[in-house]
Amino acid sequence: MAVFRSGLLVLTTPLASLAPRLAPILTSAARLVNHTLYVHLQPGMSLEGPAQPPSSPVQATFEVLDFITHLYAGADVHRHLDVRILLTNIRTKSTFLPPLPTSVQNLAHPPEVVLTDFQTLDGSQYNPVKEQLVRYATSCYSCCPRLASVLLYPDYGIGEVPVEPLDVPLPSTIRPASPVARSPKQPVRGYYRGAVGGTFDRLHNAHKVLLSIACILAQEQLVVGVADKDLLKSKLLPELLQPYTERVEHLSEFLVDIKPSLTFDVIPLLDPYGPAGSDPSLEFLVVSEETYRGGMAVNRFRLENDLEELALYQIQLLKDIKHTENEEDKVSSSSFRQRMLGNLLRPPYERPELPTCLYVIGLTGISGSGKSSIAQRLKGLGAFVIDSDHLGHRAYAPGGPAYQPVVEAFGTDILHKDGIINRKVLGSRVFGNKKQLKILTDIMWPIIAKLAREEMDRAVTEGKRVCVIDAAVLLEAGWQNLVHEVWTVVIPETEAVRRIVERDGLSEAAAQSRLQSQMSGQQLVEQSHVVLSTLWEPHITQRQVEKAWALLQKRIPKTHQALD
Repeated sequence: MAVFRSGLLVLTTPLASLAPRLAPILTSAARLVNHTLYVHLQPGMSLEGPAQPPSSPVQATFEVLDFITHLYAGADVHRHLDVRILLTNIRTKSTFLPPLPTSVQNLAHPPEVVLTDFQTLDGSQYNPVKEQLVRYATSCYSCCPRLASVLLYPDYGIGEVPVEPLDVPLPSTIRPASPVARSPKQPVRGYYRGAVGGTFDRLHNAHKVLLSIACILAQEQLVVGVADKDLLKSKLLPELLQPYTERVEHLSEFLVDIKPSLTFDVIPLLDPYGPAGSDPSLEFLVVSEETYRGGMAVNRFRLENDLEELALYQIQLLKDIKHTENEEDKVSSSSFRQRMLGNLLRPPYERPELPTCLYVIGLTGISGSGKSSIAQRLKGLGAFVIDSDHLGHRAYAPGGPAYQPVVEAFGTDILHKDGIINRKVLGSRVFGNKKQLKILTDIMWPIIAKLAREEMDRAVTEGKRVCVIDAAVLLEAGWQNLVHEVWTVVIPETEAVRRIVERDGLSEAAAQSRLQSQMSGQQLVEQSHVVLSTLWEPHITQRQVEKAWALLQKRIPKTHQALD
């Protein structure tokens, strides 16, 4: 059967019966759709009548909200799918609701196939039902001209789940502001304006639950705060966060897709309160279990400033059944960023001028990042390692290629009594003096690059396929033209300072000064092909390096074919 890039799943089974069928239905849909799967809830709709069924409103009850959470949680096992539950026909209890739209709703990724869980009497791919399905889908949403249709039943299993509705309600996942006990069939109140906030990095299903509940509650406007600048500093692996503009672009597309009738005000969140703390027109705030205390703090701040409290809706975290030992057990962007470690982030450089039988990695990172320990791990896996510091020592030595030019440039007072260059004295001469530093680097960097090329020739002679140049100044020196890929080792600056103080005996201020004189981890990552981190236990680092090495082995032959 054909596989489609985008699809629309029309769910017609009553929710109580649908919940236990959801996993096999999503698995069947995931076999047919490989990118975007829109979901339209229309419980109780029949596709076997003579007349085309209209899109009718679905009352937003807590059962519906719990089902939306349940669906996104179930979809998380199909991570290749971008699932989007469409909310236009889901209506809250309110006196100011606009009528359902009569025009076709445009979607960012027009479906190429429409799927349904609707069961025909004989379980067949009954053509009139499929035609009715296509007519219904195209009357609601913009679809591709030649829209295919598939009845998923009985593909998702006859007899595997009860046919009759279950009396057991879905687990409660939404905690409303009111202390009154909520029931599944209790209608959800609507509000004019509300807010929700987050980092929204690599928009995932837990984000989508938070945003969907906020969109159902809001009837006119939703303010969405997107964390930026200082609020990102405490994030795990902030160097791998998507840029603010990219996060906003993905977020905005999702929001307009699921509820285009709302006005969305997407703004940078620069402090913990954001507009929720100061906007008098806001009525509710959607938070997660983790950020509930922050929501309470927002309300205290509002009361201190003579503003009414916001109604808080707390959303349960989604569990991540695939998390590993050093990852959070919830669905989170932090875990997604950790899983990027060792992966290829951008295409390698083509370097026809380098030996075709040798693949060269440039390994870099801020001081204290653990770069040298990564180099040794790569050496243990079979790489030929070139230590640029050792090449510098060779170049500085009496008779070395840099010795005479450096002495001529900086004078004989940088020498020990035995004629060896005193690197500490030389370092103090250039540190903090850009002009003097440039004189030194203009001498040293081309010489070290030449020595590195000689070492590459030695690697070829020894029959090595992979060569690693370990160099803190790889990018500053422009040595990326010597490598096929740049690999960067990152750690938080606070951890780097701690390591430098412990290793080199410097003060914290001196350690910070050293880091400030280098390119930041963020700047390095922006030019990197692979990112690694030594933040966790040594066996976690080893696992990362082995993963990166295994992936490298798979792509080396392809790259070499391109070079040849």
